[in-house]
Amino acid sequence: MTATGERVDRVDERDRVIGVVDRGDAITNLWLHRVATTVCRDADGRILVHRRPETMSRFPGRYNWLVGGGVEAGESYERAAARELTEELGVPTPTVRFAFKFLCRGVISPYWLGVHEAVVTGDLAPDPEEIDWHAWVTESELRDLTGRLPFVPDGVEALRRYTEGRHARCPE
Repeated sequence: MTATGERVDRVDERDRVIGVVDRGDAITNLWLHRVATTVCRDADGRILVHRRPETMSRFPGRYNWLVGGGVEAGESYERAAARELTEELGVPTPTVRFAFKFLCRGVISPYWLGVHEAVVTGDLAPDPEEIDWHAWVTESELRDLTGRLPFVPDGVEALRRYTEGRHARCPE
């Protein structure tokens, strides 16, 4: 990995800021940083599933049920989650609700993963550089898909925590 120019907070194992670094350096050096994601539901409660383009540097062609990305230095998880919904799906002024966070020992690097929820209505305008296919599915369909299709591994871990811990969310 090389420097990305994206500045993120480097955090410790209790999610306390200890510095500001380049996100590429954080990944290369396995430094903890923050990632914010959102579970998008439609008005019927279905969950958005999407596939990453084959041209992506990380997890090309893999499926995911979370929309998100790096939390910029000084940015809150909630603000980052809302920003990513606008950037990746074209959702104007989204309202996200914090659900939980956990220390993810990710496939590429470790990070704190903040998971949010949002009800998304209206037409989506996915950024083709981020999402090349999407559909709305029920939770049971999603669980079935994660067993049959190549999903981003960290997303599968988050889904397990999301469904198993629905009544015991981690404190922020």
